[in-house]
Amino acid sequence: MSRFVHLINQNLSPFHMKMTPLNFPARTLATVFVASALAFSSASCSNTADTAATDTTSTDMATTDMATAPAATDGTDMAMDDTSGKNLAENAMAVPQMSTLAAALKASGLADKATSGGPFTVFAPTNEAFDALPAGALDDLLKPENKEKLAGILTYHVVPGSVMAADLTDGQEITTVDGKKLKVSVSGGTVMINGATVVKADVKSSNGVTHVINQVLMPQ
Repeated sequence: MSRFVHLINQNLSPFHMKMTPLNFPARTLATVFVASALAFSSASCSNTADTAATDTTSTDMATTDMATAPAATDGTDMAMDDTSGKNLAENAMAVPQMSTLAAALKASGLADKATSGGPFTVFAPTNEAFDALPAGALDDLLKPENKEKLAGILTYHVVPGSVMAADLTDGQEITTVDGKKLKVSVSGGTVMINGATVVKADVKSSNGVTHVINQVLMPQ
């Protein structure tokens, strides 16, 4: 009897219970591994796509910012933001587009008057305006023997007092420092002096005001 009980106890003991392994078929295991690989690959592709989309969005935003950014201004704006503390000659010399006028002032002997005299209103031709003169004309005017002729042309661009663009009216005649007449035309907000267009108005100096024009005025 005791032997029978012993046998029963031995068979029921948890430490002697026979564990049945979970034997999955080889095909099932392969399927599990393939599915896992596909899931990982899908997640990686998703992350790559998200990153690419983010990069594309960033690029689009940068392009939009560049498109909406203000364009860089060039020298045609004359770069005259704070000029009232400088005289007429200093302002002319400070702007590359007025370098020919500055050289002409020196060659004619009028630079000193533009520095300390005034107040004057100057209709100042740009370099391009001087370049538009007939071939060789500018070089000829800058010669020492033509100093008086050059001075006569330059003073034809100068009016006594400080005359602002708003003071000019269509059909008006203004008198230069040499007593000659200039004809004013105003149309649609555009001011013209003897046919030359004012491309930048009211550049203030300590001894006057400058209106930049696109042609050289020749005495009549």
